[in-house]
Amino acid sequence: MNHPRAPAFQSRDYTLYLYARVLGACGMEFLSVGVSWQVYQLTGQAFDLGLLGFAQFAPFVLLFLPAGAAADRWPRARILGTCAALETLCALGLGLLTLTSTASFPRLFTLLVCLGVARAFQSPAQQAIVPLLVPPRHFASAVAWTTMGSQIARIGGPALAGGLLLLGQECVYGAAVGCLALSTGLTWLIRAQTQIVSQERPSLTTLLAGAQFLWSRPVMLGTITLDLFAVLFGGATALLPIYAVDILHVGEVGFGCLRAAHMAGALVCTLYLSQRPVRRQAGNLMLGMVALFGVTVVVFGLSTWFWLSLVVLALMGAADAVSMFIRSHVIQLIPPDDMRGRVSAVNAVFIGASNELGAFESGLTAAWWGVVPAVVVGGCATIAVTLLCLWRLPQVRGMDSLEQEAMIRQYR
Repeated sequence: MNHPRAPAFQSRDYTLYLYARVLGACGMEFLSVGVSWQVYQLTGQAFDLGLLGFAQFAPFVLLFLPAGAAADRWPRARILGTCAALETLCALGLGLLTLTSTASFPRLFTLLVCLGVARAFQSPAQQAIVPLLVPPRHFASAVAWTTMGSQIARIGGPALAGGLLLLGQECVYGAAVGCLALSTGLTWLIRAQTQIVSQERPSLTTLLAGAQFLWSRPVMLGTITLDLFAVLFGGATALLPIYAVDILHVGEVGFGCLRAAHMAGALVCTLYLSQRPVRRQAGNLMLGMVALFGVTVVVFGLSTWFWLSLVVLALMGAADAVSMFIRSHVIQLIPPDDMRGRVSAVNAVFIGASNELGAFESGLTAAWWGVVPAVVVGGCATIAVTLLCLWRLPQVRGMDSLEQEAMIRQYR
């Protein structure tokens, strides 16, 4: 793995981190597919699918301040190992409920809340640790390979889960337990010692320091705000079980393929970025990709052809990957290390809002208006938010180079 085109793998700690993250992401995809399918079979309600996203997002909102402070005050690798162990226990609980035929929506919802608590503490540490694992000249490679590894897991996870559903729900949860347990073991092997630990006394001021840092830097605030509101309205993937069963009529395997198509587009795009990272016009490119994301949501919402749906989901994933690549550079490079955890925690809330809360919004509007109108209106809202940001956030539009020295010089 020491190929010159993959310089990030020259670091043992980064290699362990990436393998652990891929396995963890794969395990979470197994859980996501398994729970969403199980809940729809239990209740048949679009609103309940939306509640699954809310169960995982609510802990981010309640805990992001202490989670960010913890990532700056204690070793991030140890936080990641503890959170991965808790996620393994949650997956084991879901499997036991299924094996004993005692699964119900309230019990599944409770375990997802526990999973959300673990992820709330995991997310800021997971983002903030990457610059500690590789030298600055290898950071772009690390961002691309980290994104790519997650996308590989998110492609394989849904596709494998769709196949495992044919064998039984308990097989999906068993695979999730195995992946998360391996992720836990690899994470505890990381030995990074370069973290600058915050020495500030815990207080409301120190807890809010990350949000204050973001607020004082419009390019950072604008980047994550764009992602929040754009993807919040474009959370069509939460409704894929309904599209698979009631609109496209493709069953379990088709459902897995729909989930995988989004990640396949992201993977191809990230492979390209790993070899040719964004060098110039980063702000304009991000705005264009979010607008494309909105267009693909509209087309997917109207589609009744399985193959067209696969294509637009792949384009959706590619657009999202570019936006994620640029946002990762902004969030991880500009803050100083002893504040990176708190800044990443705020970013985690924005990401959670755009994904989990977006899933809740999609389920809620689908229950109100119907599935297709909800998805189409959400895509149109994403396009509208992009146009608003283009007009009102010149700092994002003016962002150019993603080189570490240039970003620190201009924005820190």
